[in-house]
Parts: sequence; C-alpha cells; structure tokens
Amino acid sequence: MLSKNQLKNITSLHFKKHREEKKLFIVEGEKVVDELCQSMYEIDSIYAVKSWIETHFDYLNKYTIVEISESELKKISLMPSPNKVLAIVKQKSHVIKTDLFEEDLSIYLDDIRDPGNLGTIIRLAHWFGIKQIICSPSTVETFNPKVVQSTMGSIFHVPVVRIELKDILDQTSKCLNVFGAFLEGENIYTKKYFNSGILVIGNESNGISKSNFSYIKEKISIPSNDNNHSESLNASMALGIIVSEYFRRKKFIG
Repeated sequence: MLSKNQLKNITSLHFKKHREEKKLFIVEGEKVVDELCQSMYEIDSIYAVKSWIETHFDYLNKYTIVEISESELKKISLMPSPNKVLAIVKQKSHVIKTDLFEEDLSIYLDDIRDPGNLGTIIRLAHWFGIKQIICSPSTVETFNPKVVQSTMGSIFHVPVVRIELKDILDQTSKCLNVFGAFLEGENIYTKKYFNSGILVIGNESNGISKSNFSYIKEKISIPSNDNNHSESLNASMALGIIVSEYFRRKKFIG
C-alpha cells in the first residue's frame, strides 16, 4: 500500500525542480524497468502491482519493492495507461571522454528542446554504438520522464553529458573534426572524409546556434531526392541518416 508521504515524494518527481533537488527520476513500464535492472543505475525503490511482483521474485532481495494497486499506480504514473511498475532511480552523472573524439564519433546536441527528439536520439546512439552524447545546457533535461520513456531503456547504456561546445574544445589541445549538420553543406554521401570527431545537431526550428558557428569545421548535409522536398528534417531523423552513413563507412568500407 502507498503511504501519503510516498505519494507526495513520487509525484514531486513529475517536476524538474524536484528531480534536480533530489537527484532522482522516474522510470515506468515493464520493459524499461527490466532494462533498468540490468544496468549500472542505482534503484531507490520500485512500486509494482501484484502480478509484476509474482513474476520478479528474484528482485525481492535486491531492491526495495512496494506492492500497490492499479489505482495507486495511476496516481503516481505520468503515463495515460500505466504498465504494472514504476521505479524511482538515482540520477547518474558522467564526464566527457575526450579520447573518444579521436577514435569514434560523438554527438553534440545544440539546444534540442523536444523530449521525444532527445529520447529518440539516445535510442539511435545506443543502436549504432555511439559511446557518448553531449548536450548544450539549454537542451531538454536528460531525466525528463518523456525523454526517459522514449529511449525505451537506452538511457541506461549511453552516457549523456552537459557542457558548452566551446568548453569541450577548450579542454583539449588537439585538433578535432567538428562536423555540423546544415541544410546546405557538403553532401554526406559524396564527402570523401567523414570519420571520428564531433557531430553537431542543431535546434529543431533554428538549427545550430550562431554562437557555435565558428567551431564548425565542416558543414555537412543530407541531399534531397528532388526539388520539392520538405523544408527540413526532424533532428532525430537527420541524425539517424547521418550516423547510419558514418556506421556504413566505418564497418563496411573501412
């Protein structure tokens, strides 16, 4: 049974202010919670209906699990149709691994505002084996419930760091490749060199911010099949196309 204090503490995490104060966030649903339990994230507590607990007896000695009713789950859930289980998780902080810039592609997200976009980008990075995502401070909060849910568990496998692009470049004295996705740039499919470094993806409406223009060393673009194309691509869609081309070259061409 859910106490009034538990109800208050959990629902407070629906809001960014309290997530940041308590360094906790919410994870919901059977699949995402199962993925969580296989990760290195530390679980504060789990709230689940009886049917979920009965199929997860091996978790009883590992985690604090509170049995609740379907109606209680609805009170603490952010989902229209809650799915059996909700976990409270301790936030995990990461640091930039600058050595990755020389051997792989890191993603830098410049002012991405849509939670679904960030979640999909994290999921794409996990799929293609991207080892780190770097966000500008203005990019949507990593532990926003909509971000967490749309990653489908990938958030537990891809480190996400927040820092200005300028500060990254100040941290390393080495010459880095900094690619920027623009509507007009070098064709990604015919470009001769596209290897390790940082790939910058800009805001959904305004693209890469002007303050970061000077740090972009190579502008790249995705060609359209004809002249009657849409105005632009969704940020996560554009990233998926570019990273797929990077992966194709790295794994199948060499």
